[in-house]
Amino acid sequence: MTLISGFLSIALTAAPWLLLGLLIAGLIKGWMPERLLQRWMGGHGLASISRAALIGMPLPLCSCGAIPTALALHRGGAGRGPTTAFLISTPGVGVDSVLLTSVLLGPLMAVARVAGALVTAIVSGVLVGLTRSAPPAREVAGCGCTAGCSATPAVATPLPGLWGRARAGLRYAFTDLLDDISGWMFAGLLLAGVLVTLLPPSTLAGVSGGLGALLLMALLGIPLYICAAAATPVAAGLLISGISPGMALVFMLAGPITSLATLAILRREFGSRALLLYLGSVLGVTVLLGWLFDALLGLAGWDPVLQASQAQELLPEWLEWLALLLLVLVAMRPLRRRWLGA
Repeated sequence: MTLISGFLSIALTAAPWLLLGLLIAGLIKGWMPERLLQRWMGGHGLASISRAALIGMPLPLCSCGAIPTALALHRGGAGRGPTTAFLISTPGVGVDSVLLTSVLLGPLMAVARVAGALVTAIVSGVLVGLTRSAPPAREVAGCGCTAGCSATPAVATPLPGLWGRARAGLRYAFTDLLDDISGWMFAGLLLAGVLVTLLPPSTLAGVSGGLGALLLMALLGIPLYICAAAATPVAAGLLISGISPGMALVFMLAGPITSLATLAILRREFGSRALLLYLGSVLGVTVLLGWLFDALLGLAGWDPVLQASQAQELLPEWLEWLALLLLVLVAMRPLRRRWLGA
């Protein structure tokens, strides 16, 4: 019963913000035209790399889901640097994961996550952009994603009027995107409940802190395919169990932005040298950011766990239950097809 109680507590806290995140993600998808992405990602310099990183951050895509869009934009004229920055920033954060981070780990962790994903994307884009061009591959390797990872650009098909585009985007968010993250979200919430219930505070304090622990967290996160939203409750459970905030930040940065499919496609498209620079930059930048974050918190005396506990008291309990019920019902495909035809 204690495990169920811990799982429900985290799920209820996360549900309203995940629902709001899906709503915003659907509107962004519906109203973000493909030609705008291509124009912003054109060129090869620092400005275009930064624009690609910024424009990719709010898009509702997992690591594998970002691959077809990035390849289509690259073959449409986007440089190596902007394409790499887009591949990192898009799955690294999203409106849903930022909202979840803010409520489960506190606003400070949310700001650090957004800034960390942006810095990692820009640095990696600059380094990969220095490599020589190679003929692009013409196939997209399988990545094990579900419906949200189709081989078409992840932008809405233009429909007449703003309402038509918004409806198409919302349909995507509450069907394809929700199907893509629901399994991972359930696993993440369950694991977070286990960590909070079975590992009392300070259990992991002995292995927390220092460059070695940060490096270990990055090495664990890089090959682990987990979406940004699902990584959030896991990081919250680990943080409560005693790891340092910097380690939680490294996990939330390194886990979502890489997958075996991303690495395979990057090597096929750009070559082995670009792949090594990509891995090295992700590993080095995330570890450095985690170390700097821990140092900053130590100097300032801030406590992200205390911030998170205060943020979790913002909404009434009845609203949390309603949001969780709606998410569960929409996530059940047979019911959704019967009621919504989607």
